[in-house]
Order: sequence, then C-alpha cells, then structure tokens
Amino acid sequence: MPPKGLQDLERVMLDINVEKIGNVAVVHCEGGIVGSDAAFRLRDAVTQQRDARVVLLDLSGVGALEGDGLGMLLFLQMWTRDQGIQFKLFDPPASVRQSLERTRSAAAVEIARLGEVLSLLGWGPEELWASSRAA
Repeated sequence: MPPKGLQDLERVMLDINVEKIGNVAVVHCEGGIVGSDAAFRLRDAVTQQRDARVVLLDLSGVGALEGDGLGMLLFLQMWTRDQGIQFKLFDPPASVRQSLERTRSAAAVEIARLGEVLSLLGWGPEELWASSRAA
C-alpha cells in the first residue's frame, strides 16, 4: 500500500482517456477533478470533441470532485449545449454525487443511467452478450 501522502496525490491527480464510439465521445476520468490544472485538462479533452453528437463523461474512477471541477462541469454543460452536443455524466461514485448535489446548479448536470448509455452507444443485448463471451 502506498504511503498516505502518495495515496492523497493519486486521489487528486487526473488521468483522462477519450474513446470514440460512433458519434459518442466517451471521456474516461480517473483520479480527482480538483484544482484548476485538472479542470482545464478536462475542458481541453471535452472541447476537442466538436464532431461528437454526445459527450459521455465517465466519472466511475473519480475519487474527488471539488470547486474548480464543479465549475468546469457547469461550463462544459453550457459549452456542449451551445455546440448542439448532448453532455451526460455516467457512473459517478457516491462522494462525487454528493459534491454535485451540494451545488444546486451542478445538480442540473444530467447523470445518464446504464440503459441510456447502452442506447447512446447503440449496444443492444446481442452486443453485450458477444462482448461478455469474448472476455
């Protein structure tokens, strides 16, 4: 187990990976969306997806979401709307949901359910079954 200081650093460092699936850009986030550096990295990753119909922000790996990160989610929600792009959050951990709920305006950011995500990606039962058998 890493030392406590290292655990805290890993919690706040942000790693972003973008995957295009059809006209959906899935932005996978791992770590923390804390501070302006992380917020601006997230902004850059999302605003590069101008040709996407949907930006799906996968927050399943996010351990912390604080001030600058919350503000950036609101900015990205407005930016995507102005670009005609749907913006949806997916699978935020309980601590991230609580951060969103504490901020009234951030509560307006849409959190997609699994069924909606599968529909956006064009995955039906057949694709899920095939992918689970291939694993």
